[in-house]
Amino acid sequence: MEAFTKISSTFVAIPVNDIDTDQMIPARFLKVTDKAGLGKNLFFDWRYQEDGSPRPDFILNQPRAQKAKILVAGDNFGCGSSREHAPWALVGFGFRAVISTKFADIFRNNALKNGLLPVQVDADSLQELLRAAEENPQGLLTIDLAAQKLTLPNGRSVTFPIDAFSKTCLLEGIDQLGYLLKHVPLVEAYEAAHLPQVSTLIS
Repeated sequence: MEAFTKISSTFVAIPVNDIDTDQMIPARFLKVTDKAGLGKNLFFDWRYQEDGSPRPDFILNQPRAQKAKILVAGDNFGCGSSREHAPWALVGFGFRAVISTKFADIFRNNALKNGLLPVQVDADSLQELLRAAEENPQGLLTIDLAAQKLTLPNGRSVTFPIDAFSKTCLLEGIDQLGYLLKHVPLVEAYEAAHLPQVSTLIS
């Protein structure tokens, strides 16, 4: 998993509340167990017409979206089913962070485990971001994970919450298994210093 420390990037906005995981990645794309290629199916039914051609008015089909690493969305992002394919598809498209006023708990946990940072802001800051997306498409957002700080295009900064364990994993670019493996020497040292007190062998 790629480490997340500090990014400065253009951003795109989908100002829709209650975007659920089925809208992000429709159920017919859940047959795979590999993350590869899921980015092209992100928001498939919003992004493509019935003949498979891109909808030119949808934001992810516009040139400004191709280098954007940050998505700004409406309230209650990631509700619906618990599919892990949703953050897979977002990361596959190129996003490293999603900004909203609220995230569904399961989506938040899946995102954090897959290198996607959910940045929760207050309603006023979200409205400011949505306006900025319209008025200044080339505006930059900066996310400093270590400081838990989001800097808006006008220079104003807001803080965002994240639990200490997820923050450590993102900063180091490791998942839960990677975190455990990092402590293998400590486990081995403990085992060496504490010999078994009870024989587990069957005589």
